Amino acid sequence: MTPTLTDLTIPVVGAPMAGGPSTDDLVAAVSGAGGLGFLATAYRPGTAVAQSITALRDRGVDRFGANVFVPDAPADHVVDRAALRAYRDALAPRAAALGVTVPEIPEYSTDAYDEVVAVLVEAAVPWVSFTFGLPSQSDVAALHDAGSAIVITVTDVDDARAAVDRGADVVWVQGPEAGGHRSTFSVDAEPPTTPLVDLLPAVRAAIDVEVIASGGVASGADVARLLALGADAVAVGTLLLNTPEAGTSGAHRRALADPAFAETVLTRAFSGRPARGLDNAFHRDLHELAPATFPELNTLTGPLRTAAAVQGDPDGVTLWAGTGVAAVTDDPAATVVERLWAQARELG
Repeated sequence: MTPTLTDLTIPVVGAPMAGGPSTDDLVAAVSGAGGLGFLATAYRPGTAVAQSITALRDRGVDRFGANVFVPDAPADHVVDRAALRAYRDALAPRAAALGVTVPEIPEYSTDAYDEVVAVLVEAAVPWVSFTFGLPSQSDVAALHDAGSAIVITVTDVDDARAAVDRGADVVWVQGPEAGGHRSTFSVDAEPPTTPLVDLLPAVRAAIDVEVIASGGVASGADVARLLALGADAVAVGTLLLNTPEAGTSGAHRRALADPAFAETVLTRAFSGRPARGLDNAFHRDLHELAPATFPELNTLTGPLRTAAAVQGDPDGVTLWAGTGVAAVTDDPAATVVERLWAQARELG
């Protein structure tokens, strides 16, 4: 039987945060508290994803999800190589200062995506979410046959309708306040700016499947408000970044508590796709130069981000965070989830 969000004891979802913050421990903690934890599969080989799934089930975690970044179809993937070369040249002085080299522009491939989807089908992961676009009809069918619920992340009403037409059991409505990558279906699209409190009811009126809402959640009052507006569950990511279970880098953790990094901005500087994070020097120096190209640009900046993280430099790493960042604590993830729900119930 396909799982539903009504199965949750607490209607709070731990958002997948690729690149380190999402760990097996974090997923287990959120799900163990009664919510729904999500693995992030982006930038991970299928073997590592399979190991995480096995590790979670060995710990008795049966209720969890996994998120996948949808790649462009090869025929649709257009790259401005001249713009990427110019960006690579702009990165070179910063790379030299860090003692690393900017990689060559990689060849495009969807092999990693195909491998991960095959792992998720084989493992019959309860919830499988997709970011950056629609999964193929064949992938939807295979996952449904395995008993998985399909979740598709959207940023506007039209994409929500398209998600349902493609077979989504759940639509994840992402407001502009959310930290991390915006789930626009086209890499060069400018993300919508409709606030979540307006976007959510518009999506709810347009579709008839379950809905997760995310973006700027800072308290139980936000959870209660979004549930009242039609969400079946509310997702948090930023509030989990500084929990002991998260794999967030030391530089990122320090920035979360530093008033000098209090403002969030939308930037393409790190990956080529728009993403919300704390304002830092990398964004200020490179955002305007970054072409709308993913994942090639993300590969170019990878060694620089890794080196800056090793050196503990918050001005050189991704500091993904949403507009609710001021509410971040270092409490355990289960405490965060349980507190949000207790506050929401008091207001409900």
